[in-house]
Amino acid sequence: MVSSSNHAPISSRRQWALVAVVACGAFITALDQTVVVTALPAVMADLKVPIIRLESVIWVVTAYLLGYTVAMPLLGRLADVYGYVRIYWASLAVFGIGTTLVALSGESEWLNGLLEPLDQIVVARVIQAIGGGGAVPISLAIAAGLTSPQQRGLALGIVAGAAEAGSMLGPAYGGAVIELWGWRAIFWLNVPQAAAIAAALLWVPKQAASETRMDYRGAAILTGALVLLSLTFAHEGLFRLSSWTPCLLLAGFTVCVGALVWSQRRAAQPLLSAVLFRAWAFVTANACQLLVGVALIIAMATTVIMANTVMNRPERPVDATTAALWLLRMTATIPVFAIVGGWLLRWVDARWMAVVGLALIAAGMFRLSGWPLDIAEPRLTLDMVVAGVGFGLVIAPLMHRAIAAAPSDYRALAASMVVVSRMLGMTLGMAALSAWGVNEFLTILVETPSPLMTPGLDAAARAQALVEYRETLQTASLGLFHSFYRAAGVIALVAIVPAILMRASAREREEISWN
Repeated sequence: MVSSSNHAPISSRRQWALVAVVACGAFITALDQTVVVTALPAVMADLKVPIIRLESVIWVVTAYLLGYTVAMPLLGRLADVYGYVRIYWASLAVFGIGTTLVALSGESEWLNGLLEPLDQIVVARVIQAIGGGGAVPISLAIAAGLTSPQQRGLALGIVAGAAEAGSMLGPAYGGAVIELWGWRAIFWLNVPQAAAIAAALLWVPKQAASETRMDYRGAAILTGALVLLSLTFAHEGLFRLSSWTPCLLLAGFTVCVGALVWSQRRAAQPLLSAVLFRAWAFVTANACQLLVGVALIIAMATTVIMANTVMNRPERPVDATTAALWLLRMTATIPVFAIVGGWLLRWVDARWMAVVGLALIAAGMFRLSGWPLDIAEPRLTLDMVVAGVGFGLVIAPLMHRAIAAAPSDYRALAASMVVVSRMLGMTLGMAALSAWGVNEFLTILVETPSPLMTPGLDAAARAQALVEYRETLQTASLGLFHSFYRAAGVIALVAIVPAILMRASAREREEISWN
């Protein structure tokens, strides 16, 4: 039997069944982060979108990620104030409306009269993301409230692992559904799934009435700040100094932060409680999660791009499917060890579990930075799995420590901030990788002149020079990818510092001793 300040005692079987239910909610909403990636060609063909509008098509993916990130803190706090189940229902309803609108895009005369079909999808994806943004933090808060401190790590690992699995399996799931029923079926299938989860939430014990109030002014300012920061990190000119736009966005973000500080100091019940930021465990967990997000996206992007370019040679072709399977060795390991890491928290302190995970990430990245062009088994799988184990092990400790540091009426908000930190880290890492990669590759091209520009060579000499040129270019490019992996490894090592500082808060120690 389990009890907490918010819930009456419930049986162990029912407790874990409810954890599984909310984990399913986290899974399907996280799935939609990436499920549309494999659907983009089918969407473009169906809606007759020309290739010259590819930049607009990318917003089908970006719109969800942006709305998902921005909505999390707002919905997390609403759930803390008005009740987890009530706001979860509202989130699923909004998610269902958005997903229905995506499926109807281009087929409704009324909608076609308002927006072009592609714009309909983008707007619908934002609506869908706003609903989906509430599922993960509320699921984590419900799981934390259902379980005892000794079991909480495992519960959080299950929910976080489900969310991780959703985002990682999205492209494969989307491809399978498209093959069977077409791209619209991806979104129609969301409706019954969301309805089933909403019905199962009836069995979640009701929260005690909360005396807290929602700080709508603070929520509006924070939303604006997150939008501006996300757009700043996502802008292609962020690290290239090629545009004033990132500077203007960052200036706007700075103004919002100042306004937020002013607002929070005057709010009777602020959105971002000072208690959270006085809790060293909460601050360090978020700092560590930001760095993990940077390392993760560098590892993922580098593996796919490297496999499809320098390692894709005539004597050993590597197609897109093969590259995806390489990456799957790491990404499929992450959700499994998110659960394992949560289970081990019963015996291992959260910060040392995080340190072990970060050390494994660094070890995996440094191993990957030594891959030769003819990388083969078993090293290929072993190195990817080591990195995946590390990325999985850090998930539950960071979430556990951040939530444990928060007052009971700030749990969903605390969970949302940890997820947002990771998403912002991934956005920042992608922008940095893009800028660094382009600049370094241009340098390689400048320092490696093509033999086609060399006069006076006969046919045989020119052919030999072209072979040597390709080998030199390939070796230099492989070295660049190795440097990306080493950067990810160094970032993981830097993240060990906040992980070590992530001591249990006074609130967590008191709760454990009381139980």
